Amino acid sequence: MKIVETVEELAAIYAGGLTQASVAKVTDCLTPLYREMIEASPFVALATVGPEGLDCSPRGDIGGVVRIIDDRTLHLPDWRGNNRVDSLSNIVRDPRLALMFLIPGSNTTMRINGRGVVTNDEAVLSSFEMDGKYPRTVIVITIDEVYFQCARALIRSELWNPETFVDPKSLPTPGLMLKAATGDFDYETYDREWPQRAAKTMW
Repeated sequence: MKIVETVEELAAIYAGGLTQASVAKVTDCLTPLYREMIEASPFVALATVGPEGLDCSPRGDIGGVVRIIDDRTLHLPDWRGNNRVDSLSNIVRDPRLALMFLIPGSNTTMRINGRGVVTNDEAVLSSFEMDGKYPRTVIVITIDEVYFQCARALIRSELWNPETFVDPKSLPTPGLMLKAATGDFDYETYDREWPQRAAKTMW
């Protein structure tokens, strides 16, 4: 298999493909319309990097997944999860991060590259109160660049087309995947109790 090994080789393969719009759409802060798009997103993929390697974590929330503080600052609360803290551990050692926002029904995604810090400031945490509960930390994100992504990937995937949705019952359950990974796991109890457990620990 032939491997592309240099940037020059890539430039030759993709020569003439870069349009003015591909460059002009990048800004170093939120424009009013970029802000509108991000406020509409309930889901974001958070990518970070650390000494052990890369991590990409799904984040979701009711309404907007992030809170816009100003044109260059976002707050992303860390709600209940699996307590692996992979993303947070990366950020406290290497602040670089990337975000990709999805908006249900829209083929336009928003992307942000920037830097983050992790805070447990009580005033910040309390501002995210939900049903009497609070995130344990909040990621404070400084935007370096923001832009919208070409819609072709979502169009090709038919991500929002109900006719292409996979029946969840046809997929391995989390319990079965845990059993396959560990070799000895009570997957039936795990899968049976999961919906109720998730409902009680959403926040």
